[in-house]
Amino acid sequence: MTDRLITGLIFLSAIGSGLVAGTFFAFSTFVMTALARLPAAQGIAAMQSINVAVINPLFMGTMFGTALAGLALGVAAIAGWGEPRAVYLLGGGLFYLVGTVLVTMVFNVPRNDALAGLDPNGGEAASLWLRYVAEWTNWNHVRTVAALAAFAAFVLALRLPAAD
Repeated sequence: MTDRLITGLIFLSAIGSGLVAGTFFAFSTFVMTALARLPAAQGIAAMQSINVAVINPLFMGTMFGTALAGLALGVAAIAGWGEPRAVYLLGGGLFYLVGTVLVTMVFNVPRNDALAGLDPNGGEAASLWLRYVAEWTNWNHVRTVAALAAFAAFVLALRLPAAD
């Protein structure tokens, strides 16, 4: 890959991982707390609505476009391992792909899918909601830190030259 293309991908990856980190940070610091304060049926219904609304071209494009760029940067880092910024490119790609995308797919999405099938007014809804909020939020903290670490790694990579 050319240096210009790599620099462009680093820039886009920094912006994308920063946007995703900010979104997850909002959920970790106040959105889930606010939803947990609602009566269970209302909190469940609100989160079910959020889980549908989040599947849109802007958020999905940012989340998964950043993953593709991070993957490409990881490959470029391995191919040019001697370059000063290679460790930051590989680190940023791994933080994002493993800590953000993989955690989302393995831990958050299955919880969202289970919540989607839950009747907010059902008999077990309140206890399931409390468990969902705690578990989902804990994994969201992991995604937040990982996306922020990816952002930091990509910003650091931008500050270094492509080659000696």
